Amino acid sequence: MKNWKVNSWRKYPVKHIPSYDDEKELNMVLNKLKSSPPLVFAGETRHLKDQLAEVVDGKAFLLQGGDCAESFAEFHPDNIRDTFKVILQMSLVLTYSASLPVVKLGRIAGQFSKPRSAPTEKQGGKELPSYLGDNINSIEFNEKARRPDPKRLFRAYSQSAATLNLLRAFSHGGFADLKKVHLWNLGYIKNSPQVKKFKELEDKIADALGFMAACGITPEFNRRLYTVNFWTSHEALHLPYEESMTRTDSTTGEYHNTSAHFVWIGDRTRQLDGGHVEFCRGIENPIGIKCGPTSKADEIAKICEAINPKNEKGKITLISRYGHDKVEKFLPKLIRGIKKEGLNVVWSCDPMHGNTLVSTTGFKTRPFNNVVKEVKNVFEVHQSEGSYAGGLHIEMTGQNVTECTGGAKNISDQDLSSRYHTHCDPRLNADQALELAFLISDEIKKNSNYARNAIKAAS
Repeated sequence: MKNWKVNSWRKYPVKHIPSYDDEKELNMVLNKLKSSPPLVFAGETRHLKDQLAEVVDGKAFLLQGGDCAESFAEFHPDNIRDTFKVILQMSLVLTYSASLPVVKLGRIAGQFSKPRSAPTEKQGGKELPSYLGDNINSIEFNEKARRPDPKRLFRAYSQSAATLNLLRAFSHGGFADLKKVHLWNLGYIKNSPQVKKFKELEDKIADALGFMAACGITPEFNRRLYTVNFWTSHEALHLPYEESMTRTDSTTGEYHNTSAHFVWIGDRTRQLDGGHVEFCRGIENPIGIKCGPTSKADEIAKICEAINPKNEKGKITLISRYGHDKVEKFLPKLIRGIKKEGLNVVWSCDPMHGNTLVSTTGFKTRPFNNVVKEVKNVFEVHQSEGSYAGGLHIEMTGQNVTECTGGAKNISDQDLSSRYHTHCDPRLNADQALELAFLISDEIKKNSNYARNAIKAAS
C-alpha cells in the first residue's frame, strides 16, 4: 500500500481513543505486546476472506454474534462455551432451513473497547469519565477506576488468548460433532418453544446422518462432520493496541492484524480522512464498516475503495444499523450507490443498535419484535433492489439474561432488573437468539434464491 505504514494512522485525526496520563507506561505496554505471539494467523484470515467471498455471491450466509463488550468479571470457560453453543445452534437452524453454509464469526476474544456517546457520565451529583471498556478502564464509578490504565491491555490480550485457545478446542476437538448436537442445548431453555423446534431439527439431522453413515460417509472419513471453522472479530477502535498486534506475514510480506480474523470500523469512527480508515486500508484482514442513518452512499463507496482498491470479494462487509422504522428510508439509497460503483461487498444487518431505547423501569433495552422487524425489512429491501442480504450481526450471550424485552417468554420491562448483567448494551439471551434464527430462516432462503438468480442473469 503506497504511503501506508503500520503507524501512519497517527498522522490523521482520530476519535474515541483514550488519553493516558503516563505515555511512557503506555509505550512500554505496547512494545511488550509487539513482541508477544499473534492471536490469529495470516492463513486463517485469508481462509475467512475466501468464505466471505462465497457470501458475496449468495452461496453462503454470515452469522456474527457475541457480547456487546467482553468483561474481565464475566470471563469464564462456561460463558465462552455457552456463547459458542448458541452460535452453533443458530447456524445449524440457518444451514438446514435455508440450505446454505453459514460462516460463523464471533464478537469474542477481543471485543472490549466501546465508543460512548458522551465523554463523561453522572451518578447522583458526581461526574466522571465514561466507562470505555475493560481494556481501558473499570465500570466501577470512582476516579481511580475510571482513569485509563495501560496495563489493562495486558489482561485483555491474555484473556483473548485464553478464549481463542478454548474456542479452537471446541471447534476442532469434537464438541462441534453433528452427532453430539444434543449437547449444544442449554439447561435453562429446555422448556422453551425454540428447544422443541430444535429437537425436531435434531431428529431430522440424526436421520440424515444415519443415511450418510449407511453410505459410508462418516466423521472418520469426512472431518467436516465433526469440526467447524469459527472466526473471531471485534471493533478496531483502540488503534494503539491494533497497531501493536499487526505483523508482517513472512510468506507474502503483507500486513495482518493478528488481534482477530475480522475487524470493523464503527459508525462513529468511519471518517474517510480519519485514523481508523487509514489503519484498516493497510491490513489484509476482512473489514466491516458500520452504516447508520448518517451514512452517505458516496462516502461509504469511497471508504470501500480506499480499503479495497482491487475490489476483492470477501474483503468488505457493510453492516447496516438503522432501526426497524428507518430501513426503507436509508438502505435503498446505500444499496443503489454501492451497486452503481460496482463494488463487491457482503451486506449484513445489525438489528440491535438502531433499536435501543430506555425502558419504563430505566434500563436500556431492545424490544425483540423490533429486532426481528428490522431483519425482515432489510431482507425485503434487498430483494426489491436485486441484492443479497447475506449476513446477521447481533449482540447475544449464552447466559440466561433479561436484557432485551419480548420473545417467546415475553420478558417485560419489570423483568429486566432480575438478570441484567451487560457491561454496556443489552444482549439477546440464547432463547431469543435461537428464536430469531427460526423466524428469519425462510427469508434467508428466499433472498438467497432471488439473489443467485439475479447474479446469473447479470452474468
